[in-house]
Amino acid sequence: MKKILFYVPLLMTFFASAQKDFTPNWSKGVVWYQIFPERFSNGDFTNDPKGSDQEGAYPFDSTSEFQVHPWSSDWYELQPYEQKNGKDIWHNIQRRRYGGDIQGIINKLDYLKSLGITSLYLCPVFWSPSSHKYDALTYHHIDPAFGPDPDGDKKLIAAEDPLNPEKWVWTKADLLALKLIEEVHKRDMHIIFDGVFNHLGINSFAFKDVIKNQEASAYKDWFMVDSWDNAAKKTKFEYKGWFGVTTLPELKEDANGIVEGPKNYIFNATKRWMNPMNKGSQYGIDGWRLDVAYCVAHPFWKDWRKWVKSINSEAYLTAELVDPIAKTLPYLSGDEFDASMNYNFAFITHDFFVQDTTGSSVTEFDQKLKELRDGFGEGVAQNMQNLVGSHDATRIGSAVANPDGKKFGDWGAYFNWSQKSGNKTYNAQKPTPAQLQKQKLIAAFQILYLGSPMIYYGDEAGMWGSNDPDCRKPMVWDEIKYDPETTNPDQSKHAPDLVGFNTELFQWYQKFLAVRNQYDAVKKGNYTTILTNDAEKVYGFSRKYENQEVLVFINRGATTATITLPILKKGKYKDVFTQKRVKKLSVSPMDIVVLTGIKSKKGNISIEMLPFFYDDLKVVFKSCFVLLLLRDVKYLILQFGPLR
Repeated sequence: MKKILFYVPLLMTFFASAQKDFTPNWSKGVVWYQIFPERFSNGDFTNDPKGSDQEGAYPFDSTSEFQVHPWSSDWYELQPYEQKNGKDIWHNIQRRRYGGDIQGIINKLDYLKSLGITSLYLCPVFWSPSSHKYDALTYHHIDPAFGPDPDGDKKLIAAEDPLNPEKWVWTKADLLALKLIEEVHKRDMHIIFDGVFNHLGINSFAFKDVIKNQEASAYKDWFMVDSWDNAAKKTKFEYKGWFGVTTLPELKEDANGIVEGPKNYIFNATKRWMNPMNKGSQYGIDGWRLDVAYCVAHPFWKDWRKWVKSINSEAYLTAELVDPIAKTLPYLSGDEFDASMNYNFAFITHDFFVQDTTGSSVTEFDQKLKELRDGFGEGVAQNMQNLVGSHDATRIGSAVANPDGKKFGDWGAYFNWSQKSGNKTYNAQKPTPAQLQKQKLIAAFQILYLGSPMIYYGDEAGMWGSNDPDCRKPMVWDEIKYDPETTNPDQSKHAPDLVGFNTELFQWYQKFLAVRNQYDAVKKGNYTTILTNDAEKVYGFSRKYENQEVLVFINRGATTATITLPILKKGKYKDVFTQKRVKKLSVSPMDIVVLTGIKSKKGNISIEMLPFFYDDLKVVFKSCFVLLLLRDVKYLILQFGPLR
C-alpha cells in the first residue's frame, strides 16, 4: 500500500478562511526586492545630479564644492572635494550623490530576474532634493536627475499648473519610468512605488507658494499652519513639520484624514501612475508602499483604498507599520491595506538568529511566529513583506556582526544604538565567515517561510553597513573594482576590508529563491511546525500546498543535530538540492536541510494525520467527499482506495 503523509493543520487549506481574503492573488508569496534608486546603478552618466539639486535638503549645503561621488570609493574616506568644506564625514555623507537612476534599474532587471526576484519595491522616485527622496517636491513627476534630460524636464515642470492634472506634462524622466514599468512587466515581474503622502518637502510647489503668498496662497489650507507672517499682529509664519522636522511640512488633516485640497492632488497623482495617459492599468504600477502610514488618519486610507481598487482591483497596498499586532490590525482588516513591511517578522527573526546569548529559545521563536501568522488572517500573512533589513535599519550583514546588543524589537533604542554616527563601538566592518554563515541561515529561513520575502538591495551581494546612512551605500556590482574599506569615520585607519561582489553568497540566495519559485508549497502553501528542540536549538517546519510538501530543518546550535522523526524513517522524502532519498538526517551546526516528498505511484493511498486538536473539522476530498468530525484527536489513520 502507498502512503502519503498529511498533517491535520495542513488540511485547513481546504476550508474557507474565518476572515475573508481581501488581498490580491498575484502578490501572495512573491519575492520582493527593495531598491534605493540613487544608490542602485548609474545607467546614464549624462544626467548625473548637480550640487544645486540638493537645495533645501539636509545638511543644507548646496554651495560647497560638489562632484558625483566615486561609486567604488572607500565609504568613510573623505574625498578631496569633501575635505575642502572642513566638515566631518556625517555632514558629507548626506551631501553625496552617486548618480543612480531609472536607466540603471532597467539595465539590471535581468540580474534581478536571474536572482529569482519577482517583484520590485522602489523607494521614492519622485522629484526631491535629498538622496532618499522622502521630501517630495511633487508626487506627479519623477526626479529629473533620474531621467535623460534633467534641465529640459525642469523647464516643462515650471511651465505647468500643478492644480490642473489634465494639463500635467509627461517629462522624459516620467516616460522613462513608464519604460521601466513596461520592462518589468515583460519579465513577468511586478513593481510598486513608494507613496509619501503624510508630508511634502519644504521646496515643493505647494509649500513654496504658501511661503511666498501666505494667506493669499491657493495652497494655504494644505498644511498645518499655526500662524502667518503678520506685522500688525506681530506673528511669524509657523507650521508643523513631521516629528518637528521643518523641512517636511505635514499635510493638513481633519476628522476625515487629509483635507480636500491635498487629498484630490494625491488621488490624481495616484491615478497618473496606475493608469498612465488613461491607456489602462496594465501600463501602470502594480501598487504602492505607503510611508509612515501610521501618521495619517484611518478615514483617508479607507477612501484611498477604494480609489486605488477602482483603478486596479488587483493593486497591492503595503504600509510602513512598526507596531504590535493589536495596534496594526485596524490597518489590515480589509478596508485599508493588504499587508505591511513586516518589521515584526524582522524583530522575531533577529532575536532568534542574530543574538547569541540573549536570544529567544526555539519554542519562543515558534510561538511568536505563530502569533504573527494568526494575527491578521491567511491572505494578509501570505502577502506580508518579510524583511530582515531596510533603508531604515542596519544591514543584515552588520546585524550578524553585532550580537547581544540592543534588540531590533526595541525600535527606538535599537535605531540609535545601531548607528555608527552615534555609537562608536558599533562594529561597522566586514562580517567574518562565521557571521556570514549566520546571514546565510537567516536568508534561507526568510525565503522558505510563509509570506513574501523582501530582500534589501545588495544583501545578496555581501554588502554590510550600520544603520542610516551606512545602510545606503552604493550597490556592489561584479563588474566594478572597489577600493577596500580602510577608513574609520574619524579618518583613522584599520586593516583593509576587501569590497566586492560575493558570488558564493549570491548563489546561496539564488538557490533558495529557486526552491521558492519552483515549489508552490513554499510559495503559497500553509505552515506547520514539526520540531522544536530547545536543547539543541533545532527547528523544523512543513510547507504544504495540495499534494506537494516541503520540510525544512534548521540547526541554530553549535553541534551537529540528528533528526529522528518517524515521518523520515519511511524514506518518502529527498533532499531538494542533492535529490537523494533521506531516511536518516543530520544537520550541521548553523546549517539548514530542505526536503521534499517523493511522489507515489498509482495505487492505494494512506492518509496519516499526526497529533493535533480541532473541535470541528471538515475535510472534503476531491473524489471521496469524506466528512471528518474530529474531537480531541490523538492519532488517526484513514485508508482509501485509488483516487482518480
